[in-house]
Amino acid sequence: MDISLVVPLLNESASLVELHDWISRVMKENGFSYEIIFIDDGSTDNSWDVIKSLASGNDVIVGVKFRRNYGKSAALNKGFELAEGDVVITMDSDLQDSPEEIPGLYKMITGEGYDLVSGWKKKRHDPFGKTIPSRFFNWTTRRVSRIKLHDFNCGLKAYKNDVIKNIEVYGEMHRYIPVIAKWNGYKNIGEKVVAHQARKYGSSKYGMERLIKGYLDLMSITFVSKFGKRPMHFFGTFGTIMFLIGFLAAAWVGAQKLYYLSHGIKATLVTDSPYFYIALITMIIGTQLFLTGFLAEMIARTSSDRNRYQVSEYIHK
Repeated sequence: MDISLVVPLLNESASLVELHDWISRVMKENGFSYEIIFIDDGSTDNSWDVIKSLASGNDVIVGVKFRRNYGKSAALNKGFELAEGDVVITMDSDLQDSPEEIPGLYKMITGEGYDLVSGWKKKRHDPFGKTIPSRFFNWTTRRVSRIKLHDFNCGLKAYKNDVIKNIEVYGEMHRYIPVIAKWNGYKNIGEKVVAHQARKYGSSKYGMERLIKGYLDLMSITFVSKFGKRPMHFFGTFGTIMFLIGFLAAAWVGAQKLYYLSHGIKATLVTDSPYFYIALITMIIGTQLFLTGFLAEMIARTSSDRNRYQVSEYIHK
């Protein structure tokens, strides 16, 4: 099979028939063998009824309905689990992503050797309340991940099947699939300018809260990817540095007291100095960080995937 198209959705019944017809026309014009995987993420409208109607007598449609809303990451992860195509393409169900981009994305994966291609909505049909925070978010993610993409959050992406079978998407991590892929060894990541359609039906499911969640997720995935198997390197380093700073500060306060006493200079009690308490708190925090790293290291060593690594090829005797 050439293409698996994964379409997560939430209360998008008005657009599904039009989206299906558009996808089918593009696929037939280009002679692709394909499947469309609709993941209904707990819709409360009649989206699932529309999907069942489209699937009736149509063997290219796969449908999954969640009992409740789990989020886009969960929907994508389930779609990746089911996808069988050589190239897996994700797109939103609101008609803002154009199926006309599918042939170009497919060619970049199969013909140009990319592991992953992310869409770039260079010209957006969104209000400033979404575009300005999005630009700042993308700039920050570029700086942290060192992946030169303009639009990490674009729903229109293409992957080699091998990529989606070797990554896990959870929480709100769908925004960082290129980052997850890179840190799993898939570094050939490309970008394609794609058309962005104005929303035709319904309303956006994302508000300003995604900006806060986005940065928390970025911090989480950065830490887990770099220190997930060696947390002591992070906590132990900072803990040791803080303890040494506190210890040296306390030693300085004590040495100053001894100097004054040896020279007959009247000196206040060590416990009357604010620097003594600052030094003490710094040593306590350093100790706590070190112990946190130690405990995290013990947990990591007993984890079932502590020796799980990404392997791209085997040579057997």
